[in-house]
Amino acid sequence: MKKSISALLIILLALAACGEKPKPSLQKQPAQKIQPVEMPKAEDEKKAEAEVYTYDPKGRRDPFLSIIEASKLEREMEKKKQGIKPSEAYDAADIQVLAIAKDRNRYYAMVQLPDKKYFTIREGMSLGIFGGKVIKISATAVVIREFIKGLKGEIEPKDTTLRLRKEEGE
Repeated sequence: MKKSISALLIILLALAACGEKPKPSLQKQPAQKIQPVEMPKAEDEKKAEAEVYTYDPKGRRDPFLSIIEASKLEREMEKKKQGIKPSEAYDAADIQVLAIAKDRNRYYAMVQLPDKKYFTIREGMSLGIFGGKVIKISATAVVIREFIKGLKGEIEPKDTTLRLRKEEGE
């Protein structure tokens, strides 16, 4: 019997200790005021640094040209860099004829480039930046034929006549 009373006591103590918990009320509680958060002032803010980006197109192809056209232009530029003569570095119209001399069979002309260098030319020599050739030298003029890309994209011949003396009205 002592065992049954002690067991009953333990059960009663356990029930008393566990007791019922109060149920949460379903009534609405009054809203609490929320205090506004203070925003940092403009002086306190870190100033954002502007990001500067620069583009260096050196060594890159033009994105608006087709790859085939870009490779053709690149090859032409390399050819010009390798074997460019001073007489091929200026426009044919900028060259001045100083003198024309005649041998037994052909004419020779002495020309001055814009950089004050002098050359003696004869028919068949290349002259000018557009791959021009001297096609004719007469007693009074030198005719240079260049092939220039026209407005429609077609390559057209252009003849430039360099006279020994400027005519009146020119």
